[in-house]
Amino acid sequence: MSTPRKRPTVKDVAAEAGVGVMTVSYTFNRPERVAAETRSRVLAAAERLGYQRPDGTARALRSGRTGQLGIVFGEHLSYAFDDLRAAAFLAGIADVCVEEAMGMMLIPTHGTDSDTDRVLEAAVDAYVLWTTTDDDPVLTAVARSGRSASIQGGPEVPGITRIGQDDHAAANAVVRAALSHGDFPVVISFPLDKQRNPVLTDGGALPDGVAFPVTRQRLTGYAQAVTAAGRDWSATPVAVVERNRRDQAETALLGLLEHIPAGASPVVLTMSDELALGARTTLNGLGRTAVITGWDGSPEALSAGIITVTNPLREQGRLCARAALGADTPVYPIGWEVLDPLAEGPSTP
Repeated sequence: MSTPRKRPTVKDVAAEAGVGVMTVSYTFNRPERVAAETRSRVLAAAERLGYQRPDGTARALRSGRTGQLGIVFGEHLSYAFDDLRAAAFLAGIADVCVEEAMGMMLIPTHGTDSDTDRVLEAAVDAYVLWTTTDDDPVLTAVARSGRSASIQGGPEVPGITRIGQDDHAAANAVVRAALSHGDFPVVISFPLDKQRNPVLTDGGALPDGVAFPVTRQRLTGYAQAVTAAGRDWSATPVAVVERNRRDQAETALLGLLEHIPAGASPVVLTMSDELALGARTTLNGLGRTAVITGWDGSPEALSAGIITVTNPLREQGRLCARAALGADTPVYPIGWEVLDPLAEGPSTP
């Protein structure tokens, strides 16, 4: 019986290449610290001996570092690539990961009991969380995990850095701008809770019980501005959509139009430019007009005559990543501005 060939070690490679053991370790783990000629010699020696580089998992266990930033994402994974808001946010995180030579790991959550285990078992050094509900158990688990973390939009949780806008103030301002052009507000809202049930309701039922802080703060801002303008928020129709998609806004607006009195000048308040553009498609198809507000400050929305709020999600992604990786606490809240193309001259929305 032949004797199994002994697996080559770091010492064998060092002897073969005529270098020290530390040089071999640096060649595989910190190549920038080894001269190019020496690195080539070590790699050639490793190839001759059949040496396999150290296992990444084992190395992570020894060092306590994985080189991965975990992105906790309570959406379908495809949403991260299909939704312009989410894609911009993730691009900002990627910018920092490139600068810091980090990897990104998307960790989806589904509102089930397995979410906490899935998040805590991920081999990551820190977490960035996409906005979630107040009662999400993942928040408490992450805050107690001993790993640094940040969240876009909220909720506010001790131990997790929150990055986002003052959604209440921005919502109040965009409604005030819109009501200078029209008189009957209706709302197309983001989901109210993790069940994401689409519903047609009225302002009287909101924002009590709204679990997503971003949605709650925007609805609160809407309510304050509508009331201050002398209109009845409790009678304001609100259509809640499941996802931030144009087609869902198109359908939602059809239901809202039935509640707009004849002769009124409608103002359609939406929580994103995507929803605003979907609402505009429905209006165009019916040959009707309305003042429309969005959110995110996209060029497409502005060119369509939509009043919108700037929302630099790529920058928020960068700030979240830097906060999670231990940078100084970023400035909060993120600045915003209402952009009203209707105020610059006669324009048809």
